[in-house]
Amino acid sequence: MSAVQSYRRLAEVVGPAYVGVAFLGRVPLAMSQMGTLLLVSHTSGSYAVGGGAAGALAVLNAVGAPWFGSLADRIGQRPVVLVQSLAGAVGLVGLVVVADAGASAWAVVATAGLAGLAIPQIGPMARVRWGPVLAGEPQRRRLLDTAFSYEGAADELSFVLGPATVGALAVPVAPQGALIVAGVVLGVFGSAFAVHPTAELTRPESDAATSTGRVLTVTLALLVGAQLLIGMLFGATQTGATVLATEAGQAGLAGLIHATLGVGSVIAGLAVAALPERIGYRRRALVAACGLVVLSTPLLWVQTVGQLIAVIVLLGFAVAPYMISSFAMAGQIVAADRVGTAMTLLAGATGCGYAIGSSVAGRLADGVPGLVPDGGHTAAFAVTVAATVLALAVSLCLARGRGGR
Repeated sequence: MSAVQSYRRLAEVVGPAYVGVAFLGRVPLAMSQMGTLLLVSHTSGSYAVGGGAAGALAVLNAVGAPWFGSLADRIGQRPVVLVQSLAGAVGLVGLVVVADAGASAWAVVATAGLAGLAIPQIGPMARVRWGPVLAGEPQRRRLLDTAFSYEGAADELSFVLGPATVGALAVPVAPQGALIVAGVVLGVFGSAFAVHPTAELTRPESDAATSTGRVLTVTLALLVGAQLLIGMLFGATQTGATVLATEAGQAGLAGLIHATLGVGSVIAGLAVAALPERIGYRRRALVAACGLVVLSTPLLWVQTVGQLIAVIVLLGFAVAPYMISSFAMAGQIVAADRVGTAMTLLAGATGCGYAIGSSVAGRLADGVPGLVPDGGHTAAFAVTVAATVLALAVSLCLARGRGGR
């Protein structure tokens, strides 16, 4: 079965409507962080408050994701995702109201954090559904590979379109309009994802197995570390791009420059489905990690926006294969009643890594006496390269392990 045939079969199994709903349902999360930054910075007149609010939203979403994933494993996705979608929609609209009312910085940051806590991680939840959806398919393994390739590409595309949509709405409608649109989209499509018939397949079975064994525990910990490092790559790269764009007098291009990382990632993510099944996930992760190191290293020498865009586009081609392999391995090494927990744990680790990467890169970019006194974009990109080297080390550990392919 070719990659094209596999994608066509996935659409036939779940229906084109589900594909659209599952994709649009995850876009509000991608819109929320930048939307919050723009809104709160605008209403408070302080980038520090705006950054604090956006950070609170992102971190609490990442921290809460595994708990909601575990709850979905216990009672099924439908009630969990439905309540989260509606609560998240209310939270985003509520953030607009609180920010416009001139509330204190702490009140705004707290409201943003609660909104982030409520927003569902639809991407990981969608990955969980493919296992039971494809249970009766003759070429299930091949189709699961394709499904995870698609989900990886869909996540990357959402994080390209999300910020772009915020930027497009913020100019003609104002920052408030961007978050209100995100809330409406979440309420509609998040709820539609929750009530879709595939959600019933995630209800726990009474005889479901439980995951045991030290090998699986160690492997899952390594996969969490892998996603933490990919998150650091995202955060540090965005920070470095912002610094370089600002130095070049083109600060407004920072978001667009970082978004180009998703271009290569989307293409590579979709193409992963064409790889032969005999090439296991551990080997794919190792090759992708080597690509991350090789393709990120030129960031240490870029000096212009044009050079940076070229390097970031190429770097994206290694990102999706690495992430897809991590999520696919996690789905294999845990029992069926723990897949939601595993997927959201990896997604949460990515969010936490983003916060760490952006913070460390920002600190180095400002300059550290005795270490990097001059700071600048090169210092920020050094965090990106360091993250890829550590990701390669994690992949080497995974390649030596057992469990999963």
